[in-house]
Amino acid sequence: MRRFRLQRDLPVPMPDGVTLLADHYAPACGGPAPVILMRSPYGRRGLFGWFYGRGFARQGFHVVIQSCRGGFGSGGLLDPLGDEHDDGLATVAWLRGQPWYGGSFAMFGPSYLGYTQWAVAPYVGPELKAMATQITASQFRDAAYVGGAFALESTLSWTTLTDTMSRRFGGAAVLTAPRLARRAVLSGRPLAELDLASVGRPLRFYQDLLTHHADPAVAYWDRRDFSLKVGEVDAAVTMLGGWYDVFLPWQIKDYTAMRATGRRPYLTIGPWYHVDTRHGRPAMAEASAWFRAHLLGDRSGLRAEPVRLYVTGAEEWRDYPDWPVPGMREQRWHLQRGFGLGTEGPLESPPDRFRYHPAHPTPVIGGPVLLGDSRPRDQRRLEQRRDVLVYSSAALKSDVEMIGPVRAELFVRSSTPHVDVVVRVCDVHPDGRSLNVCEGVRRLADAGPGMRRVSVDLWPIAHRFRRDHRIRVHVAAGAYPTIARNHGTGDPLGGGDGAMVPADIEVFHSPDRPSAVVLPLCAPRG
Repeated sequence: MRRFRLQRDLPVPMPDGVTLLADHYAPACGGPAPVILMRSPYGRRGLFGWFYGRGFARQGFHVVIQSCRGGFGSGGLLDPLGDEHDDGLATVAWLRGQPWYGGSFAMFGPSYLGYTQWAVAPYVGPELKAMATQITASQFRDAAYVGGAFALESTLSWTTLTDTMSRRFGGAAVLTAPRLARRAVLSGRPLAELDLASVGRPLRFYQDLLTHHADPAVAYWDRRDFSLKVGEVDAAVTMLGGWYDVFLPWQIKDYTAMRATGRRPYLTIGPWYHVDTRHGRPAMAEASAWFRAHLLGDRSGLRAEPVRLYVTGAEEWRDYPDWPVPGMREQRWHLQRGFGLGTEGPLESPPDRFRYHPAHPTPVIGGPVLLGDSRPRDQRRLEQRRDVLVYSSAALKSDVEMIGPVRAELFVRSSTPHVDVVVRVCDVHPDGRSLNVCEGVRRLADAGPGMRRVSVDLWPIAHRFRRDHRIRVHVAAGAYPTIARNHGTGDPLGGGDGAMVPADIEVFHSPDRPSAVVLPLCAPRG
């Protein structure tokens, strides 16, 4: 029996005269009831609309799925991230005027749909009762310029996706866009022309990202960054993320920002990557329980502890009262002479050296990307390269659990002031497989000729390194094409004359220069 009614292509007027289209899934009762709003640049039909629109409507909610401007019948031109605040507020005002609006609403959705939630959440008042966000953050700037470097593969594949998905056969764009982007990267064309190589014409957002890389405080980002307002959101928020998702570090920052102002959001992190279909059902289940609790007063589906984490290596779910988890303490794993790694302080030793040449950039194997499978992969082929330093611990005598933030503190010297520092932590199995656990990058500018202490933020983890495994750390100066190659010249992204300057890099590990990776040690369970 059908327990909902569907109205397609409802016109929603914007203050500038543009009309956006929305589909409305109404519960069987048809009368006023709480509303769940989703605003998407990816269309509102197909399995997504059916699964979530029908699914929430059958629970007694009105559901509105709206296409953002510039796509799928909505008017105007898509200006990614730029119009979601104003358009979102206008959509909420339109909701309030509908006869079926019950006086309260919630918002739902992953990735860009989560960003559209943060764009209006601090501004819409107490009628917004709940938010369910997945694999997203309140700002995407830091994911585009991760560690100050340019996230080339993710940004080019996303701009390619949004350009091609509204064309004929656009439903396959999520599969074709990464291939088109990778083909463009391998074309050998300059960075500023890779959109031409990918889709045959300039892509506005891709060019904007190149232009606004140097100064994140410019007005371009001011109207696209809602992170400073996260702590002011009064709605009940639940967040779902993945250990291998490109937005995870900033999603956790949103969680901690809410906690700092006394809010009590929920947080779930699983063994998922961004386009992993496995997080669809848990997202629906958690959001349904959340909306019933905060819109209908039925709290029976909420778990007791607000934080739920999947511990990789242990392959089990854990519940905790907060993040960082209670009992976590930082443990320094020092780089040692002879390419060792250990918790004891380093002995006096000369630095290790390698050369990075941007004409032959250090590649990457795996790691978080937007439209690819980011699950851990064997790094042994990468570890054979001369431009990757590899430090390994002795075999562990017992299980070691690390749950929390990860960072590296390295003492480095480079022959050029413009260089990237890439750090990766791996779990080495007894059979020799070296699987990446987390990584991070820091782009240095005007570093000068002397030694420099560099802090690199890596992705957070919840991982058990098992007995007889080893902990391994990579130090490199590239992760191509996940991040754009550093030409070593200091020229703006997409600018310059194509000149490339190789970097001779030294990594120090001595008592007065103790390079280390700082890992979040926790007492093992079980």
